[in-house]
Amino acid sequence: MTDDPRALRPADFPVLRKIPTRWADDDTYGHVNNVVHYAMFDTAVNGWLIEASGVDVRELPAVGLVVETSCQYFAELRFPVIVTAGLRVEHVGTSSVVYRLALFGDGDKPAAAGRFVHVYVDRLTRRPVPVPDQLRTVLTRARA
Repeated sequence: MTDDPRALRPADFPVLRKIPTRWADDDTYGHVNNVVHYAMFDTAVNGWLIEASGVDVRELPAVGLVVETSCQYFAELRFPVIVTAGLRVEHVGTSSVVYRLALFGDGDKPAAAGRFVHVYVDRLTRRPVPVPDQLRTVLTRARA
């Protein structure tokens, strides 16, 4: 594993998910708009959590709120590319999870790399709670 995000490759990630781009994802500059990269991160994380755990995260008493995101852009993505999102868990705390992500277009070099942090809170009180056990099990399997 490298500290240089430009050197990340799909093999560096235990989870790989395919995400198709849409016609509407391209902006007036002819490439996927930066906000779409964040939506792809969110889709990769939550889609994987649902599939890997067998639990619909929307029905848990705890909600994973996104409290931090970042993204570095290295190359353009354009419709109609199928993006490969690489995902790994860097840290699982009592109530938080830190993810490392990268988006790959037509090659094995990242078009973008980012970080995504969930903090789990009670659905009603919005106070921090432990990461749900149903998710903690799969999160540990995707650790770096």
